[in-house]
Amino acid sequence: MRRRTSVPAVVAAALVLLLSVLSGCGGGDDPPDAAPTPAEGVGTVTVAPDGVQEITLQTQDDYLFTPDHFTVDPGTVRLTVVNVAEQLTHNFRFTPDVGPEAVDGSIPLLAPGQEETVEFDVQVPGDHPFECSFHVQLGQVGTMTVRG
Repeated sequence: MRRRTSVPAVVAAALVLLLSVLSGCGGGDDPPDAAPTPAEGVGTVTVAPDGVQEITLQTQDDYLFTPDHFTVDPGTVRLTVVNVAEQLTHNFRFTPDVGPEAVDGSIPLLAPGQEETVEFDVQVPGDHPFECSFHVQLGQVGTMTVRG
């Protein structure tokens, strides 16, 4: 003898099965992928013993600079960019023909795990935009402000 199952019972059984499968996915304790936490000192402008202002920026796989804004006084700046990305190559340059003065500090190529330091002078107060020219369309930009 064949037993007939009602449509609501079949739907209910399918829902129970679906919910049990879904509850097994993603229920672990692993946190979602997040941007790496900046290393100590990243984003803080300090003055070295030689009187040069120093700042370290970080870039990663999320198309951002950390921080994306910092402020310095007129004078010499020593800027280090650390690429903590696992996959993406970046660069650093001040946006050409934008800002109150041309700034010569640039890093043409920064592979994952690399860091580079550039030194440059700034004299004109105002906002000096910078970018990763590989990813500017994705919003990897920032601003260095020179105090007046």
